[in-house]
Amino acid sequence: MIRALLLLCLLPSALAAPQPPARGAAHKLLVISVDGLDWRYLRDRNSTGLLIPNLRRLLAGGEVTDGVTGVWPTITWPSHTSILTGVRPDQHGILGNRRLKAEGGDYYWSASLIRTPTLLSCAAAHGLTTATVTWPVTLDAPVTYNLPEYFARRNGGSMDLLTVASRAVPPTLVAEISKDEPSFPQQWMDDRTRTLAVVWLLRHRQPDLLLVHLVDLDSDQHDLGPFNGTSRATLERSDELIGQMLAALPPEYDIVVTSDHGFERVDQVADLPVLLAQKGIPGTAQSLGGIATTGDPAVADFLRAESQEGKDGIGAIVPREQVLRYAPELASALLVVQPQEHFMFRYGPSPAGAYLVPPTEKGNHGFWPIRGDYGSVFLLSGPGVRPRFEPRIEMTSIAGRLSAVLGISCAAP
Repeated sequence: MIRALLLLCLLPSALAAPQPPARGAAHKLLVISVDGLDWRYLRDRNSTGLLIPNLRRLLAGGEVTDGVTGVWPTITWPSHTSILTGVRPDQHGILGNRRLKAEGGDYYWSASLIRTPTLLSCAAAHGLTTATVTWPVTLDAPVTYNLPEYFARRNGGSMDLLTVASRAVPPTLVAEISKDEPSFPQQWMDDRTRTLAVVWLLRHRQPDLLLVHLVDLDSDQHDLGPFNGTSRATLERSDELIGQMLAALPPEYDIVVTSDHGFERVDQVADLPVLLAQKGIPGTAQSLGGIATTGDPAVADFLRAESQEGKDGIGAIVPREQVLRYAPELASALLVVQPQEHFMFRYGPSPAGAYLVPPTEKGNHGFWPIRGDYGSVFLLSGPGVRPRFEPRIEMTSIAGRLSAVLGISCAAP
């Protein structure tokens, strides 16, 4: 049924292939974001025996950084928007995956909600053709070929294709891909079908900039935890899909592999209001998953003492200079604290009234950007790119690196 519905909108003739402008030494660019790909997977690839031949080849022949320090919050939609804007979430306005309840609580679907210029808007201003495959916050974006991250239903990392097709640009895009890739119009758009879309775009449209967001690794890590046999197998499958993209990649393209955040195993969830009540500490703390804040002096003193003693899942205090750098919106807090390793703070109250409870997800992100080895990935490979290993970079520097590959100048906001 879904195949028939999608193919009904196929036009008799395909769109004409775009003619990219002459840009001197600039290259076309494919950007692959593997959601939840923590740098430790690639850093420790030899000791864990990861079977990722395509990523290994890119790592050996390209510019690689020793991980990426993310933005706050280290979650998917704000991070992907920072990759394209070069600024923090408090500056570009995408503050989470979903909007505040006061704003309706829906997802940040539309690019109209971004308050600063993006790489996509910059590319459009320079006359470049662009394409996105389920990249967050791209509904209504200035994109030539767009399969936006837009869904009515989810199934793990997959999203229903009919909803994606309803807002595709051009409207016939899903049907055109389906004509050449008969297995594309299945019910769920997963990483396999995302890859089919990328391969089709590379073969038939060759946009100057193509962004794809692979989601299955993130979904599996939430369910089963990171850095285990299951997550490694999923990453190995992601590598196979990247290999399919590489096989279709025209020679004038560079390729970037990046990610939006790292991942941590979660064994226990701590409910701070319950702890404060049990200890008889007056005052409140706001739990934000990967951090907690308080404006109450008594609570701040208590959490400092807990942090120093390593008790009750209370981890390191975030230095004031880091708060101002990564999350100035938290500047009014007296204290910002992280959970200990393999702990997370509960967003809402515990139904059982217990302080420590088992997690609903065995893995998670949303932790403070500077947290041990927690971090994401950046590597660049392609014609003329020399192998180089760089120190860790900031996520906000990636937009400038991408625009440099494209040979365009995007003014800082």
